[in-house]
Amino acid sequence: MRALAARVRAKINRRWIAGGVGVVLLAGLAAWAVWPEDPGYRTVDERVSVRTGPLGDQEVSLDTRLYLPDGASAGNKVPALLLAHGFGGTKESVALDAQDLAGLGYAVLTWTAQGFGASTGQIHLNSPDYEVRDAQRLLDHLAERDDIQLDGSGDPRVGVLGGSYGGALSLLLAAQDQRVDAIVPMITWNDLGKSLFAQSAATTDDGVFKQAWAGVFFSSGMSGGRGGGGGLDLESLGANGGAPGGGAGGETPGAGPANLNPQCGRWAADICETYLRVAAAGRLDANSREQLAQRSPAGVLNRIKAPTLLVQGLADSLFPLTEADANARGIAANGTPVRVAWFSGGHDGGDGPQSDADRLKFLTAQWFDHYLKGNGAAPATSFTYSRITGLDAVDRGTMATGYQITDYPGLTGRSAVQVPVSGGPRTVANPPNGTPAALSSLPGTGSGALSSFVNGVVSDLPGQHARFESAPLEQAVSVVGTPSVQIRAASPTGEAVLYVKLYDVDPNGSAALSMGLIAPVRLTGLPTSIDQARPVQVTLPGIVREFEAGHRLRITIATADQSYLGLAAPVDYTVAVGPADGGGMVTLPTTPGTPIATADALWLYVLLGLLALLALGLAIVIVVARRRHRRVDHSVSAAHADTPLWVRGLRKTYGDFVAVDSIDFTVERGQVVGLLGPNGAGKTTSLRVLMGLTQATAGEVLIFGHRLAPGAPVLSRIGALVEGPGFLPHLSGEQNLAAYWRATGRPWEEARFDDALAIAGLGDAVKRKVKNYSHGMRQRLAVAQAMLGLPELLVLDEPTDGLDPPQIAEMRRVLQRYASDGRAVLVSSHLLAEVEQTCTHAVVVHKGRVVASGRVDEIVGDSPTTLLDVTDIDLASKTLDRLDGVTGYAVDGERTLVVDLGDVSRTDAVSALVRAGVGIDRVTPRRRLEDAFLALVGDSTAGSGDR
Repeated sequence: MRALAARVRAKINRRWIAGGVGVVLLAGLAAWAVWPEDPGYRTVDERVSVRTGPLGDQEVSLDTRLYLPDGASAGNKVPALLLAHGFGGTKESVALDAQDLAGLGYAVLTWTAQGFGASTGQIHLNSPDYEVRDAQRLLDHLAERDDIQLDGSGDPRVGVLGGSYGGALSLLLAAQDQRVDAIVPMITWNDLGKSLFAQSAATTDDGVFKQAWAGVFFSSGMSGGRGGGGGLDLESLGANGGAPGGGAGGETPGAGPANLNPQCGRWAADICETYLRVAAAGRLDANSREQLAQRSPAGVLNRIKAPTLLVQGLADSLFPLTEADANARGIAANGTPVRVAWFSGGHDGGDGPQSDADRLKFLTAQWFDHYLKGNGAAPATSFTYSRITGLDAVDRGTMATGYQITDYPGLTGRSAVQVPVSGGPRTVANPPNGTPAALSSLPGTGSGALSSFVNGVVSDLPGQHARFESAPLEQAVSVVGTPSVQIRAASPTGEAVLYVKLYDVDPNGSAALSMGLIAPVRLTGLPTSIDQARPVQVTLPGIVREFEAGHRLRITIATADQSYLGLAAPVDYTVAVGPADGGGMVTLPTTPGTPIATADALWLYVLLGLLALLALGLAIVIVVARRRHRRVDHSVSAAHADTPLWVRGLRKTYGDFVAVDSIDFTVERGQVVGLLGPNGAGKTTSLRVLMGLTQATAGEVLIFGHRLAPGAPVLSRIGALVEGPGFLPHLSGEQNLAAYWRATGRPWEEARFDDALAIAGLGDAVKRKVKNYSHGMRQRLAVAQAMLGLPELLVLDEPTDGLDPPQIAEMRRVLQRYASDGRAVLVSSHLLAEVEQTCTHAVVVHKGRVVASGRVDEIVGDSPTTLLDVTDIDLASKTLDRLDGVTGYAVDGERTLVVDLGDVSRTDAVSALVRAGVGIDRVTPRRRLEDAFLALVGDSTAGSGDR
């Protein structure tokens, strides 16, 4: 999968630093400092016929390309590299890596494995009799060239490297052919059967089928990675960026022997039948296990004598760190030099950060330079790993810091930290046929971005998982290796398939699953009662992660995952952590390492320097602000300590423009005060000043006796809706209110959540998503938000904007209810009739000044306008026409007249109507707030909007 972890192109003249040990690393930098502009190589495309199969009697034509460095000749022989592609790829998939290696002076032979692209044959999945034997014939082919360095007759000086499918080939070839001088297998397997049937507990060899990954493999083999993008190149997706589908455009697909089974494509019949059988059963039978073992390095590691650099990815749900660990131990047992390197990519994470890729490229070249060219001292067999530590200022991505340790400590680390997790037994349900199921990773995407997306949005399904959490960590723990935990389970069927996960939970409750990795466990012989269940040790996936102080660990035991094939029957399990007589304990391996200096680290120091400058600037701003704060009068006016709002001489100007000239008014407890005025009068500007959103040019504002200043603590006693509501549409009303209150930083118990909802009258609608709200519901939700904490003063700007009449009437009742219990409301509105019915007091503003204030009934006063309900509207109209002094009248409905009596008294007018034979049912003096308002401000058209 990863023929080379990085491709730093020659044209960008990038420095290759990272990897190695201390001074050795820096000394080796000279050979990597500058990449030449000239390619430095030529290519030779050739079809090579090889004899393959158990008897060597089958002929296969392999599509090859040889990259020869400039100057290679019979008089200047060069060492060679076999560069194998990943599953589903072709020789084109590794072209970029081959070019880079050729530029370092190696003859690089790439080829398309049989069954893929333009090569003939069928896919035998790295069979020793087929693909491995093919590679041996390619060694013979290299040995026949006069420009390749030889160690003996027919023995080329050669190294082998590749990722995933190609990585396993390099291990199997080194075990089968001792001519191989050094190998670099990347993100590959140890035992293919155990990789595809994962088991994280030593209870049974029968693991859990990775159905998603197996499906990706099989479907890719159906097309054989033919030219034109027919296949899914797992190598390019996982690591080295080769073209998906492998073959170049125009490539002629290899014919290969016809497969009579239409379900098999270019798969060899025996492998295809094995897949179809185990995919249906979800279990490995004895024949399948043996067949996969023949294609696994596990059984031949003792025959590998070639020095081995093993590279494995942290973001890899297909071949996790346990595969490289098993390979390392098996090879090192023979005394063969072995080095292990972990990086932050993999099948699920791509290349990882560029700084990581640079480190791996250096390690690879250093390894081959010594064992093939004899350059430098023998590379250290130390262990290196990486951890994401910051941002790459050059590539605008993440940056990984490499660490090194003298000896490889394995997956259990140098030491361990134990963290208790709590929680009693829980019942969880296994869904029928594993559906629905949680999504932990996206097999086959090879995208770090997609993996991060899944990690960010996926959650375990209700009823299908149990959680057990620790207390907040007192100090940070740097985990390097495979954590472990004991679990217990009970099942009425005696069997269970479970998925154990380790989450990092921050103080806000957000949980992160490292690289989306989980531990599948198949348990058999289970009791029906949890009290009788014995603890089982579960080895969690290998990770490199810093668990910060204050974070919690969460162990989740789930019953279904989309990437795996669990049990089909619906059944309830009981699960717990730890032994029955004690709490659960998570064991975290730690391996402190020495950071490896890299060129990219210099950018980190530059960034830190910039941050230091920003911090210094912020400190200066804070000092200046504090000095200004000390100059502000913080005294409290005892005379107004119980008055919600007291305003005198308020003025606000913007340059030469006067938005508010001089405003005086008071809001007392129990009052609902309406702030009225035509457009441009200064209402909204006044409210913005009162809320601390802008600073007054002059004047004095006291809130409960405290002088107003932006950010003043007394503002917490005010709730406001001034510039329209803003809510997240995908959240419910209740969730929006909760998010708003959390943002204030105030204790939840102070929110008075239920009280605010009751006053606002939202009812069950608060449970619905805001995107489904009407405009009126949004307004009521905004008012409810302003009421959270039941502030003593509520300030609202046009709360009835856009509401229909029933909603306006309800808002009226809401405001009147709120003003009870000694609270107060200040409301700005252009609906004068509603202010008249809602407010106890009013303040009329015109051209930036208060032209009237006081009780609403006092502002309305008396009026010459009278409403008359009469029995005969026509006779009454004729009578009024003959009555001298009446200014005018209007008909309002079938029986009502609106009469402006002018100089005629109400008594005289009624007497005249009665004498004329008109019956009068009601006489009502009429004067509205609108009348008073128009009398105060005239027909104002000042401004096109409020100030």
